[in-house]
Amino acid sequence: MKLFVIKIGGNIIDDEKQLSWFLNDFSSISENKMLVHGGGKIATELSKQLGIEPKMVEGRRITDADTLKIVQMVYGGLINKNIVAQLQARNCNAIGLSGADGNIVLAHKRAPVDLTPNPSPTGEGRKNKVDYGFVGDIEKVNSEKLSALFTSGFSPIIAPLTHDGKGQMLNTNADTMASAISVAMSQQFDTTLIYCFEKSGVLRNMDDENSVIEKINLKEYEKLKTEGVISKGMIPKLDNAFDAIKQGVKSVVICHAKELNKLIKGQDSGTRLV
Repeated sequence: MKLFVIKIGGNIIDDEKQLSWFLNDFSSISENKMLVHGGGKIATELSKQLGIEPKMVEGRRITDADTLKIVQMVYGGLINKNIVAQLQARNCNAIGLSGADGNIVLAHKRAPVDLTPNPSPTGEGRKNKVDYGFVGDIEKVNSEKLSALFTSGFSPIIAPLTHDGKGQMLNTNADTMASAISVAMSQQFDTTLIYCFEKSGVLRNMDDENSVIEKINLKEYEKLKTEGVISKGMIPKLDNAFDAIKQGVKSVVICHAKELNKLIKGQDSGTRLV
């Protein structure tokens, strides 16, 4: 059986018209499907309105206690339920979930990470340790529970929130959620992972939508990252995409949200990982 795991993020979520077009295409998919969504821009704007300055490191959000409250409200509430309601209006029987619901995604709080390039074995020179706060690193995806939702006719809409099994909610990168879920579901389904956002794919030149890299392998990715061609938020996206490929996901594509229908029909678009 086929399964499409689709991650939506970037400016598409903030744009009412583009989100509407995307949800039209998502709802028309006849095979098993699930949606993992981000929503960083809305969370960032709300943080600023509340006097909490957002902090990012290499495209990943630092999540202190106040920021965790905001992402829970925005991701698990505002965005998730808005998408669910819009899909119900399109006769797509969507069900909104976080990782804590049904215990579908269990995680642990990330330990401080050393970002010092090539630190010495003695620890000398380690001056760039980052504490990401209440950020979750995924331990387990309950694929059986998710499969049961498909059997019951539901399409899961998953917010990027996990839990540690001890009552603590955790903020988790949506690209990571989509990758981990795809890997887990690939044991039971012929799984395709599609990252949809506002760009045409992975670009050689961020200012040129025609500079799409149609296919990219791990070696070329590492080279482009070193050269600074690929940076910021695209790094965690591609890191997770290559992890999914290595762990058995059949196909991973990064594309513009408006190209989803084309991909579902088997046509080429965006950047395909090889």
